[in-house]
Amino acid sequence: MKTPNLFNIYQKAEEQNNMNTEMVIKTQTIRTIELFAGVGGFRIGLERVKEKNKKFQIVWSNQWEPSTKTQHASDVYCARFGYENHSNEDISTVDVSEIPTHDLLVGGFPCQDYSVASTLKNSHGIVGKKGVLWWEIYRILEEKKDEAPKYLLLENVDRLLKSPALQRGRDFAIILSSLNNLGYAVEWRVINASDYGMPQRRKRIFIFATKIDTKSYKIISDNLPKIVVNEKGLFAKAFPIKKVEENNFIYGKLSNDLVDITNNFNKMTPKKNSFLEAGIMINGEYWTTKYESKYEGEKIVLGQLLEDEKNIPEEFFINESELEKWKYQKGAKSIERVNKTTGHKYLYSEGSMGFPDCLEKPARTIITGEGGASPSRFKHVIKVHNRYRRLTPIELERLNMFPDNHTLGVSNSKRAFLMGNALVVGIVEKLGDGILRMS
Repeated sequence: MKTPNLFNIYQKAEEQNNMNTEMVIKTQTIRTIELFAGVGGFRIGLERVKEKNKKFQIVWSNQWEPSTKTQHASDVYCARFGYENHSNEDISTVDVSEIPTHDLLVGGFPCQDYSVASTLKNSHGIVGKKGVLWWEIYRILEEKKDEAPKYLLLENVDRLLKSPALQRGRDFAIILSSLNNLGYAVEWRVINASDYGMPQRRKRIFIFATKIDTKSYKIISDNLPKIVVNEKGLFAKAFPIKKVEENNFIYGKLSNDLVDITNNFNKMTPKKNSFLEAGIMINGEYWTTKYESKYEGEKIVLGQLLEDEKNIPEEFFINESELEKWKYQKGAKSIERVNKTTGHKYLYSEGSMGFPDCLEKPARTIITGEGGASPSRFKHVIKVHNRYRRLTPIELERLNMFPDNHTLGVSNSKRAFLMGNALVVGIVEKLGDGILRMS
């Protein structure tokens, strides 16, 4: 009897084990790419989530800031997550073949003019404005074809629903129609983070797109719109709302011709809102409504997230000599201004703001100009132990639910800028949990 070759047996067993491991990893991992990554807000939120052995894995990321030579956001991203599979180049110059196959595409893209100049003959391609980053997302989806991701999770400012001013809703209609042409159904929701217990009043639109043959697509296709929005959709599960009745929904149908939308959408009633704070789109038809949040859990306020005062550098405190300048910026005022084009003089008025900021409420929205010692209307100022001061970078990170010192390594002003550009990580975490449950 021939003695078995133990080496071959072990080798085959090891190969089989590796195959099984690869299968487990494949079934348990949602491969994700993060576009316009900033300092990694989407990544932090998604990597915090695990559900029944499923998890998200960032297989590629891109961050490029065209207006600066030093790439601060990308540098912070790489310092926290490493350089592997990270691209710090203009996304429009990246060949789609260089982007790994993925299940989920995430990103916070700028609110721009998404209008279309023309369609490309004999293809589904389009010619959008150069430098408009929505069309880079579209390019990836279109060129990936059958390997395009099953899911998209995108974030933007809520004015996207109303832009441009003279043709309200046109830009969002272009996004919805282009996703429909690529085979996606869509849910969207404008979410104010503080409505769900988070520490900042930051209102943003989140867009979830899902392809046919996914569980989430079936939920949208098999249920009435009011059921999806009220109960069964991704946003309904993650962020409950008070019941919206059917007669409160607006219905509309989109052209599949993006040039036609560009030229004609909402031309008859340009000041009327076509899209409201919540909605779905499938097969070119959409239903949209206003809503009220429903939340009874713990609420985090600004005062809970402050650093120990003994750790605050003196540069963040406001001198008595500067205090009146801050009070002026925060107060009500009327200022005469001149239109540079027409020379017409007019009175610019603004109301007063709370000063100092209330510690018993969620913080106001962080803006990119939060950093620096110069008096400003929009920077946060708090009063602790009878002293006025600005917020520190760590406190700004906490308001976005980032780890402490995530942005360490750049100047304090730049750290504030990066947090002004970031999102509230807790929202992504809850949505990520919903996606895992649906996958």
